[in-house]
Amino acid sequence: MPRILENWCFLGGMKTQVAIIGAGPSGLMLNRYLALHGIESIVIENQSRDYVESRIRAGLLEAQTVDLLQEIGVGERLHQQGLEHHGIYLQLGEQKTHLDFADLIGYSVWVYGQTEVQKDLDAACDKAGQQIFYEATEVALHAIESESPSVSFVDQDGNPQRIDCAVIAGCDGFWGPSRKAIPGVEIGSFERVYPYSWLGVMANVAPSTDELIYARHEDGFAMHSMRSDKVSRLYLQVDPTDDIANWSDDRIWESLSKRMATSGWQLNTGEITEKSILAMRSFVAGKLQHGRLFLVGDAGHIVPPTGAKGLNSAANDVRFLGQGLVEFFNKSDATLLNRFEERAKETVWRVTHFSWWMTSMLHTSKNEFDNQLQISQLKHVMKNRALQVNLAENYVGIR
Repeated sequence: MPRILENWCFLGGMKTQVAIIGAGPSGLMLNRYLALHGIESIVIENQSRDYVESRIRAGLLEAQTVDLLQEIGVGERLHQQGLEHHGIYLQLGEQKTHLDFADLIGYSVWVYGQTEVQKDLDAACDKAGQQIFYEATEVALHAIESESPSVSFVDQDGNPQRIDCAVIAGCDGFWGPSRKAIPGVEIGSFERVYPYSWLGVMANVAPSTDELIYARHEDGFAMHSMRSDKVSRLYLQVDPTDDIANWSDDRIWESLSKRMATSGWQLNTGEITEKSILAMRSFVAGKLQHGRLFLVGDAGHIVPPTGAKGLNSAANDVRFLGQGLVEFFNKSDATLLNRFEERAKETVWRVTHFSWWMTSMLHTSKNEFDNQLQISQLKHVMKNRALQVNLAENYVGIR
């Protein structure tokens, strides 16, 4: 692994300590973390601010993610408007078991949409006068193995720009340029594509449950989540080749009602405001750091959403990288920075395994042998407290 040198310098153009590529949650969480410790950064984003703020993604925050948001000064509205949840329901046909996280491990999670996290981060950056270049094109990384890397791009007015820095943080997602800039990054990379997808809907209807429901039904998996006391988020297992055009609102509500049906319970239905089909896959890059470039969040790893780990694992990356950068810039100590990949990957593979386990246990298969194994596993978890404790620790994010 290339070592981080103790000295850093600039070559010209705009100058900052850290160039952050990507203005989504991971990029702006890192920006606010660094600012808290007196470290300067400039952010480059290829989409518009409106687009970034409107992306519908994660909605469940681990305890440690909530702590991080509070630490960097963007936790106030979360605690005012978010929904604290103390557990989940696991369901197999008519059988339904509540896993009480507070009782099992003494921790909780929070339901608070990524769009709201993004708005809070944007507001904090506005208040601080943070420099962010939106709608940047032709983003390219240079000299990442040197002590003075740089990022070049064309701004939204068509002007060529360049930022000289000491470190580059790639927070630009799977399709961004950062990971591609690492030589040989495909070596040692892992990818698993699951044989099913999720049809996700957002609906202007009050949730029909007090906690999230994870239901395994012979027709396929279904999930009931929420974004507020007036907005529900729901999912259905579908075939990867399916087309959203095949799913009318009525068909969606009928399928959700059938797959989550239990005696005495009824699903609230209403206006569906958004629906889409999401592919299910896991990915871990062969390298999360190279020279002065570090990959954060989806730029380096992706998990299926079953375990609610995407945004939360990115937040873990932010803390690990942030800690390393604080030691590097403020104490001239590169030890933690050099260990970023080691520390991050330990957590990445833990959440990758948990997401795979939850996904494999809850989704129906075309292979009946696999289905029987899944049913056996789910019944075991629903009856065994030790397994429930293990699930709760992984779900809440206790490391």
